[in-house]
Amino acid sequence: MLRIALLILLLANGAYWAWTQGALAVLGFAPVGQREPQRVTQQIRPEALRVLSVQELRKLDGPPTQVAATNGKGAECLQAGLFDERQTASLRTSLGTALPSGSWQLESGIEPARWLIYMGKYPSAEALTRKKSELQQIGVKYEDVPVASLQLGLSLGSFGSQTEANQTLGSLAQRGVRTARVVAERAELRGQSLKLPAVDEALRGKLDALKPLLFGKALKSCS
Repeated sequence: MLRIALLILLLANGAYWAWTQGALAVLGFAPVGQREPQRVTQQIRPEALRVLSVQELRKLDGPPTQVAATNGKGAECLQAGLFDERQTASLRTSLGTALPSGSWQLESGIEPARWLIYMGKYPSAEALTRKKSELQQIGVKYEDVPVASLQLGLSLGSFGSQTEANQTLGSLAQRGVRTARVVAERAELRGQSLKLPAVDEALRGKLDALKPLLFGKALKSCS
């Protein structure tokens, strides 16, 4: 039985090979041809085809849209804030005459509360200097406190949550820091931010005149 099956398999393979080679075409059995010569006649100037370089492709794409081209600078997004209700009302009036319509917008925003690990207040600059020296000796980094109401004092770090500040304070205590505490650097702020979404060269020339209207807030790149 096995011999018969093997013989049938060999005959089938031989017949398939003969069919693929066109040997059975005289009997009316032949594979369908894959050539399509009519497509060659439909080609339009195939000799004109060529591979383009990267530079040529960029030229074909066209120059990028630019709001400003002078000095090689394109448009950039700038923002400032937050502004409270009184500042926002004043700013809205001032911007209406200082900048072109549609070049600026006011958006609602929130600045989350910040927390400090604080040391102080110290009675004198000399006491503050002595504390800095002590911290240097145990390898603890510090900064002068940015909040006027907390000077003379030192900041051992600024944090976005009270929990994170307390955890770091616990680590500092193990290194010998004994008199530090967690205090609020600032409360949560809600207000309006100014956004200039496309500052081109023409608009940049107006920024110096705009700065006095921003209540000391600096224009920064949009994040």
